[in-house]
Amino acid sequence: MNELDAPITELKGVGEALAGKLARLQIERVSDLLFHLPLRYQDRTRLTPIGLLRAGSEAVVEGEVTACDIVKGKRRSLLVRLRDQSGILSLRFFHFSPAQSQQLRPGVVLRAFGEARAGATGLEIYHPEYRPVGGAETPVEEHYTPIYPTTEGLHQTRLRALAQQALARLEAAPEALPDMIPPALAERFHLPGLHESLALLHQPPPEVDLELLAQGRHPATRRLALEELLAHQLSLREVRLRIQADGAPRLPSGRGLQTRFLAQLPFALTGAQRRVLEEIELDLAESAPMLRLVQGDVGSGKTVVAAMAALAALAGGCQAAIMAPTEILAEQHYRSFKAWFEPLGIEVAWLAGKLKGKSRLDAKAAISDGRARMVVGTHALFQDDVHFQCLGLAIIDEQHRFGVHQRLALREKGEAGGLTPHQLIMTATPIPRTLAMSAYADLDVSVIDELPPGRTPVKTVVVSDERRPEVVERIRRACSDGRQAYWVCTLIEESEVLQCQAAEVTREELTEALPELAIGLVHGRMKAAEKAEVMAAFKAGELDLLVATTVIEVGVDVPNASLMIIENPERLGLSQLHQLRGRVGRGSTESFCVLLYHPPLSKSSKERLGVMRETTDGFRIAEKDLEIRGPGEVLGTRQTGLAQMKIADLERDSDLLERVTALAQSLQTDKAATAVLVRRWLGEAAGRYGQV
Repeated sequence: MNELDAPITELKGVGEALAGKLARLQIERVSDLLFHLPLRYQDRTRLTPIGLLRAGSEAVVEGEVTACDIVKGKRRSLLVRLRDQSGILSLRFFHFSPAQSQQLRPGVVLRAFGEARAGATGLEIYHPEYRPVGGAETPVEEHYTPIYPTTEGLHQTRLRALAQQALARLEAAPEALPDMIPPALAERFHLPGLHESLALLHQPPPEVDLELLAQGRHPATRRLALEELLAHQLSLREVRLRIQADGAPRLPSGRGLQTRFLAQLPFALTGAQRRVLEEIELDLAESAPMLRLVQGDVGSGKTVVAAMAALAALAGGCQAAIMAPTEILAEQHYRSFKAWFEPLGIEVAWLAGKLKGKSRLDAKAAISDGRARMVVGTHALFQDDVHFQCLGLAIIDEQHRFGVHQRLALREKGEAGGLTPHQLIMTATPIPRTLAMSAYADLDVSVIDELPPGRTPVKTVVVSDERRPEVVERIRRACSDGRQAYWVCTLIEESEVLQCQAAEVTREELTEALPELAIGLVHGRMKAAEKAEVMAAFKAGELDLLVATTVIEVGVDVPNASLMIIENPERLGLSQLHQLRGRVGRGSTESFCVLLYHPPLSKSSKERLGVMRETTDGFRIAEKDLEIRGPGEVLGTRQTGLAQMKIADLERDSDLLERVTALAQSLQTDKAATAVLVRRWLGEAAGRYGQV
């Protein structure tokens, strides 16, 4: 067996109990220890004279014990006085044994490490690490001391000892951990070797710049970050290759149907929509499945592009399906596609969780026998009992709500026709280029970067909630002029129950303040049918004002709504605020978004709300969101696992991504190297990418 692939229990001193603790840190094999890197380092490479110690600094000191007493106070403690030629320091222990007080008797020479702090006796170190030293000069540590991520009951000394054992095995058998980046590529990109990088990060010599290590900017850290990013990209490319290994129906043109469809629209396509459609049509004409992500800001006309792509599939004798993450959005798509396609003689089916009994059986029958050529639904479309006659195109709306494994699952839906469906993935959440290069390495990316003519940008104002009565008056005026408004409630608590209660209380307060208005309420704990009923009433103009939680973030289209109030906007991310704001400004009337914050605002909140006021450009907002909140928050934790990277940081290491892409292209045909890298960095998580 490979020395480093051996189970962790093969290391000296690792029994079942310790193995259980290590497993909590995802350390199960010896090699896992090598990639369990320190969070930070301590400098124990030099002795500091006691007289030069400062409060707040960590240091190694050495001196003679002059006193050792048990001191009674608020808490009983063992107080040891340590003296060298430059001064006196106290070592204080709140947890101690009789044996310790014997060991620390006067006259013993001790070496101790810890953080000095101001205490009752002057400078003190609480619970220092210490050891007695003999008469001969005892050397200090040769390397900086690593501090590892740990778990309950697992001490740093134990982790360090185990890491040393793993490094010793690596040194004895370097071939057990092959460096999968070929020497020519490593030289081209100025990359240090894998083994030397690991050794340096576990045992940095004193000449290493600790600041660079702390910032993750040292070449050794960057080498490993690059390899981790590379493993993620290769795993996604592997998904792409697996999907594209199957044939897809060639769908060369749907010009006839598309021309008839465009003729019934009250507007012309924008240049950006036409450009993206050309890219889609080139993909659909190929015999390998299309895997394309279409990004388009709120209101840029992605649904029309999806409809045109669907018509190409239908013209080629196939079915098309569009899947949305919520029933509200799916139902809205159903209404749009029904209105557009039925005049063209195309039957549109609808399938969602709430569809029961005979209606559900009828819909499934129409899908399986091919009568329903266009299918609209929620993730219910993925269920095993849903069969298509010949699914040629699957459109997924708001991709960030779904995972990579669902892209793989779509292959099975085309099995009846013996072909894999083309996949078109749409998102109104603009994704910064750096994230797109990593999170969507299995997809080609198109961008609709132009709004249709006649859409007026939403004006955003930032107002303190002390001016709430003025905001309520503004709603009264807008609604008396025949317009509609949203009031969005947010709460800092994660509890959905509390959020819904807040929305209910707000609705009551606004009903009292604005008795002449019809006010509706939508929140996450209502049944889907209730939500849909309220939304339909709002869209039909039967309600003047809609009080809602953030459930209305995606996809609700009410052109007559021209005013949105977002309460406590400082508690939301920029991209979410931008999505919410996109619910207004969907008609030709000037629209406003009022960010009603609760003072005082933190510096970060001021910065975020300032960005919202300055721009309606979703991509600029997304870049700023990434800068402020980091990739995990922007993508959402249900994404591909990128947020849980061990070493790489997508924001800090974004400049590596060009190299990573080039390396991935060079290595993707090397199956052995890909398998090793994906296993090394993703381990069991590789299953999320279909590597099972």
